[in-house]
Amino acid sequence: MSDDDLPPLREVIARHGLTARKGLGQNFLLDLNLTRRIARAAAPLEGHTIIEIGPGPGGLTRGLLMEGASRVICIERDARALPALGEIAAHWPGRLQMIEADALSLDLSRLAQGPLKVVANLPYNIATALLVKWLTVPWPPFYVSLTLMFQKEVAERIVAPPRHDAYGRLSVLAQWRARCRRLFDIDRRAFTPPPTVTSSLVQIVPQAEPDAAPPLEALEAVTRAAFGQRRKMLRSSLKSAVSDPESLLGRAGIAATARAEELSIADFCTLARLVAG
Repeated sequence: MSDDDLPPLREVIARHGLTARKGLGQNFLLDLNLTRRIARAAAPLEGHTIIEIGPGPGGLTRGLLMEGASRVICIERDARALPALGEIAAHWPGRLQMIEADALSLDLSRLAQGPLKVVANLPYNIATALLVKWLTVPWPPFYVSLTLMFQKEVAERIVAPPRHDAYGRLSVLAQWRARCRRLFDIDRRAFTPPPTVTSSLVQIVPQAEPDAAPPLEALEAVTRAAFGQRRKMLRSSLKSAVSDPESLLGRAGIAATARAEELSIADFCTLARLVAG
């Protein structure tokens, strides 16, 4: 079904008083060519439950439905947006469900009917927290893929390789558990209101956990210590996590003089397995 019978999004915003609220991290995407491009990046949509976080007036929601999503569930904390989303639901009967809730406190796995994908222009103020939450659920996770909008700086941290300035704890966690790709950037002027930074669309596809995968808690402890003092040599930075860093590093075959940014994901996994015993 086309979008032709729905009013322009700027008209919807004005009619429902949907001025973006900074406290909710809101920056709306109104260009339907762009929202459809984002939706296509998550294809195939048909036959999947699509979860969208923070839809606002529904620009991406429309894009998802226009590109063939069988079932979209919008999680929206801002009650002002619900009437606007209701108009979209009426236009595509039986394909759009709205839930008024804080996504940080919601268990998305309970919403799945068949394979599930998350596609969202995430509110900036909770984007990283949501990603970490979804990367630390029991594995394999409840989702097939995550196609998410972040500030460019956060996107770079997710996909950064070792020895890159952006490489850090988030890089290790994301790339340990998933294949992560930065798909394309979106100019700040595409949003209403424009944020101060460029945004990037990132796709995260879970990978099977290897048999020798370290416990998550151990990996988090090692990366927290290593990157907490990233300019120091590991023999110093790891002291907050283990009593004898030099012995640990020797058993792992890693130079005690190395720094966190030099280690591969495999190196961190080796350290975490040794820490866990």
